[in-house]
Amino acid sequence: MITPLSEKYQKEVIPEMMKKFGYKNTMAVPKIKKVVVNTGFGRLIAGKTSEEQKKISDAISEDFSLITGQKPILKNSKKSIAGFKTRKGLPIGTAVILRGKMMKDFLERLIHLVLPRLRDFQGIDPNSFDNKGNLTIGIKEHIAFLEVSPEKSKNIFGLEITVVTNTKTREEGIELLKLLGFPIKR
Repeated sequence: MITPLSEKYQKEVIPEMMKKFGYKNTMAVPKIKKVVVNTGFGRLIAGKTSEEQKKISDAISEDFSLITGQKPILKNSKKSIAGFKTRKGLPIGTAVILRGKMMKDFLERLIHLVLPRLRDFQGIDPNSFDNKGNLTIGIKEHIAFLEVSPEKSKNIFGLEITVVTNTKTREEGIELLKLLGFPIKR
C-alpha cells in the first residue's frame, strides 16, 4: 500500500526538486533515509530504588512504543557521575530508529496531528537543520501524541526527533521537507 507521503513524494516533490536544483535523474533527488526518535529519563530515576527505576523505565518504554509503533532500545549510562546521581550501566534513555512504512506513518502523524497540537507552535525554525540537511526537533511533552493517554501517563517526558535525509546541502534539506508538508517558518 502506498502512503500519502510516498504518493506526494512521487507526484509533487520529485518534479519540483528536479526543476529547482537541476537534477538530471529522478534517482538523484534526495529522500528521507530514516527517523531517529529518542528520549532521556535519567533525571526521573536519579536517587530512586532499583524497583522504582524499573517501574519508571518500563512505563516510559511502553509509552515510547505506543508513539513509535516499535519496541525501543534502552540506553545505559557509560560511566558513573555523582553530580547526576547515575551509576555505570543504569538505564537513562531509550531510542528507536524508524525506516520504511513505519517511518512514513510516524511522519504523517507528526506533520498532521502532533505539530499542530503543540502549545505555542509557530512552525519549525530553519536553524533546526544541520549542514547536511537533517532536521532535529524537540517535543517537550510526549502527551502531544494521540496514542498516549494523559490520564494514564504518570511521567511526562520530552522527545528528540531527527529526520535524516541524504541531501548534500542545508538548502536542499529544507526544500525537501517543506515540499513534503513540514511546517517550516519562512
